[in-house]
Amino acid sequence: MSLSSGRGPLSAHRAGRFVPPIPDGTVYVEPLPRRVRAVVDGRTVVDSEEVLLVHRGGGPPVYAFPEGHVTGLASTQEPAAPGHVTVAWEAADAWFEEDEETFLHARNPYHRVECLRTSRHLRVAVGGVVLVDTTSTTGVYETALPPRLYVARELVRTDVLVRSATTSFCPYKGTASYWSAVVDGMTVADVAWSYDDPLPESEAIRGMLSFYDDRVELTHDMPGAG
Repeated sequence: MSLSSGRGPLSAHRAGRFVPPIPDGTVYVEPLPRRVRAVVDGRTVVDSEEVLLVHRGGGPPVYAFPEGHVTGLASTQEPAAPGHVTVAWEAADAWFEEDEETFLHARNPYHRVECLRTSRHLRVAVGGVVLVDTTSTTGVYETALPPRLYVARELVRTDVLVRSATTSFCPYKGTASYWSAVVDGMTVADVAWSYDDPLPESEAIRGMLSFYDDRVELTHDMPGAG
């Protein structure tokens, strides 16, 4: 996310523009002042404090390590950083920045999540049944992504929502649980999600719900929001 994906400046769908324009395929490489380790079967196979972070359009940033800092694990030369190699994320059982486990991909220093209380109006309906109609909302502004409106659970018709088996994980917000709507015997799968135990930067939306605008009848007055 951030620099290289979503609507970030190095992505193909950047929200803004460079003046003067930069060439397509521009790669940004920077030092990452953190110790990074990878573990396989309880054995450390990557251990480095000389890590580079490579931002390339179309995906999240990747770690690049001096060749000698990777042992017993397949690696690939990084063309943007001579003398450095990259390792496929799935090749390791776990990755750590300092002593904190990192999930899905390298953490992005330019990624930020801001949760702002707002009086933006949100109305959500399914099959003609209104689930939400309130101006007591929270806007979540996440770098390179469209803003989202969240609402406290007590302001939602939760009697027509059923927790589904679906989950997903965000490196910046935590594990999301999903909710399906059941109206007049009709089930609309995974119309909403919530973070019941969010990561610290997203604590303000603990337990709140947000809704997919393509699965419900959703209206709001937030420019650019989903």
